[in-house]
Amino acid sequence: MTALVTGASGFLGGRLVQVLAEQGEPVTVLARKSSDLRHLDGLTGIRVVRGSLTDREPLLEVVRDVTHIFHCAAASTDWARQEVFTESNVRGTETLLAAAREARGLERFVHVSTTDVYGYPVIPCGESGEMRDVGLPYNRTKILGEKAVWRAAREDGLPVTVVRPATIYGPRGKAFVTDIAELLHQRLMAYIGGGRTTGGFLYVDNAVDAMLAAAQDKAALGQVYNLSDGTGANWQDYVGGLADGLGCRRPWIDLPYGIAMAVAGAMEMPYHLVKALPGRPMLTRHAVYLLGRDQEYPSDKARAELGFRPRVSLAEGIARSVEWVKGLNRR
Repeated sequence: MTALVTGASGFLGGRLVQVLAEQGEPVTVLARKSSDLRHLDGLTGIRVVRGSLTDREPLLEVVRDVTHIFHCAAASTDWARQEVFTESNVRGTETLLAAAREARGLERFVHVSTTDVYGYPVIPCGESGEMRDVGLPYNRTKILGEKAVWRAAREDGLPVTVVRPATIYGPRGKAFVTDIAELLHQRLMAYIGGGRTTGGFLYVDNAVDAMLAAAQDKAALGQVYNLSDGTGANWQDYVGGLADGLGCRRPWIDLPYGIAMAVAGAMEMPYHLVKALPGRPMLTRHAVYLLGRDQEYPSDKARAELGFRPRVSLAEGIARSVEWVKGLNRR
């Protein structure tokens, strides 16, 4: 396998590059000039090309000799300007797809989507569930990006496989590790509805295992797979485990779902009215959806067709995440 990985400066893409390099696979990384790639120091077989996903010439260079493309790059935060989401999740994906059409030796284009494309239904659905735009920038632009991938497969014959991870966590994770750790230290982390909803937790190494299987399995061509570890753990289990490991008190704030959504909407309003307002809302509707709706999307298809078997348990994943956060604090 000769791979191109986008988003290598980020969480999932960075871990994928590390694993591929450790396996002796040659990897090309596309990264902006400002991207921090220190987590890749010491690894061999990595070629770094500086450029943006929306720059056609660097893309044509990096796809020329690859057999596999892993598109991990995305704006995945719960709060940013609309143009940030559109530039990364839609335009960047479309430009990469256009370049991929020129990669004559391409065997697979693995697109990392998200279970957020389902629109946060009350009951988590399987892969046949409809993609639903609920008006959030991340949800909307990830739907548009995935639709562009399927269009390229249908119209240009691009060999695609799509994975839809749920809640990815682990060392170097921001949204579900460092951000939660910071809120725990500040005593500002909140449960929604008692923290009893399932989190759909997926340890980053387990996600990488599934992506590599999807990239190499011939039967996965043209298929889409939900990904979660299937632990059934809820937010009390996860956040409580982080808190205990970090020596913090468990959250004391608990908001009913309806009230939390109303509060989040009110907190977002000033930022919608005054575009130049600095900072971000303390609570967003996106966060309420994730914490207040069950996220345990079934991954039976990945288990049956890809042989997906999570190697790292929730307890071990939390322990590794805690140790990494403690290491940051010791620096």
